[in-house]
Amino acid sequence: MHIQLAAKAAIDDLLELTVVGSFSRIGSSVRRRLFAWTPPSPTALTRRTALVTGPTSGLGRQVARELASLGARVVLVGRDPGRLAAVRDDLVARHGEDRFPIVVADMGSLASVRDAAAHVLATERRLDVLIDNAGAMFPERTSGPDGIEATLATLVVGPFALIGSLVPLLAGTPGARVIAVTSGGQYAQALDLDDLEGGHRPYDGTRAYARAKRAQVTLVREWARRLGPAGIQFDSMHPGWTDTPGLSAALPRFARVMGPLLRTPADGTDTATWLAATSDRRGPAGSLWLDRRTRPFDRIPSTRVGAADRRELWDLVVGLSGLPDPSLHIPSTTQTRRRP
Repeated sequence: MHIQLAAKAAIDDLLELTVVGSFSRIGSSVRRRLFAWTPPSPTALTRRTALVTGPTSGLGRQVARELASLGARVVLVGRDPGRLAAVRDDLVARHGEDRFPIVVADMGSLASVRDAAAHVLATERRLDVLIDNAGAMFPERTSGPDGIEATLATLVVGPFALIGSLVPLLAGTPGARVIAVTSGGQYAQALDLDDLEGGHRPYDGTRAYARAKRAQVTLVREWARRLGPAGIQFDSMHPGWTDTPGLSAALPRFARVMGPLLRTPADGTDTATWLAATSDRRGPAGSLWLDRRTRPFDRIPSTRVGAADRRELWDLVVGLSGLPDPSLHIPSTTQTRRRP
C-alpha cells in the first residue's frame, strides 16, 4: 500500500475506534500490510535472557517459542512442573540445545514468588526481557494463600513482587525491558481504590479479571515513571481477541460467536515479541501497545486513572506485596550494569 504516513495513521485511528475491527484478526491483518511489518532479526536476542510467566499454554507458550526462535535463553516460570517440562522439551527439540531453564512458581502466592525470584537472582547473570503474562480467571470469589483475592493476587500483586524482587538484575542489564500482557477488557472497568479486592460488590470473574488488568496497566505507568531512570523500559500491550484455550474456557459464548474473527496466537503475541526484540520502539515510557502502535489508556471517561490514583495504587500494592518500595531501593547503575 503506497499511502502517506499521515493517511496510514488516520486509517489506523479509524480502525481503532471500531473496536471489533481493531481487536479482531481484521486489525492485525490490515495493519500488517498498512505498515509493512517486518519480523525481528533471527539473532535479535542471541546471548540475551528472557523470562516468561505462564508459558505452558496460549499466549505465553507462543511468546516463549518466538523469543527462543530469536536466540534467547528463555526462563520458563509457571505452576506445573510437568507442563513446564513439556514446554522445555519442545523448545529443546526445536532448537537442538537446552537454554530453557524451569522455575516453578505460583504467581498467586507471595512465598512462591519470592522463592522463584531468589532462584533467578542466584542462577541468572542478566535479565534482558521479562514478559508478565501469567493470568487466571476465577468463576467464584476466592482468596489466595496470603488472604488476597485470587485474581488480584495472581495478576497484580504476585507479578509486582516478582518484578520488584528482580529489579537488581534488570537494572544491571543494559536495555532491560518489562512487558506486561494485558487485555482489551480493561478498558471497560474502573478501579475502586477503596475496594481493590472487590469485596464490597457481588463477585463476577470476568469483571474481576478486567479490573486486575486495569490495575496492571496502571502500575506499568508507575513502574516506568519511577524506575525508567534506572534504565529499565516498561510497557504493556494487549493482544486483541485471540483464540487461546484460556479465552474458550473463560468466555465460551464469546469465543464461539467471534470464532472466525479471532486472532491466531502468533497475531496476539506479535507486539510483545517486537517490543522484546526491537530497538525501534517509539512511544512514551510506560505506553500501552496494540499492533506495534501506542494506544490510549482510557476509552471511557469514568474509568480514567489520574496521576494521584496511580500513586495511591502503587502504595496499596506495595503494602499487599510485603516488599520494601522497589522505587526507593533502586541499585546504582554504575555498580550494577554488566557488559552485554
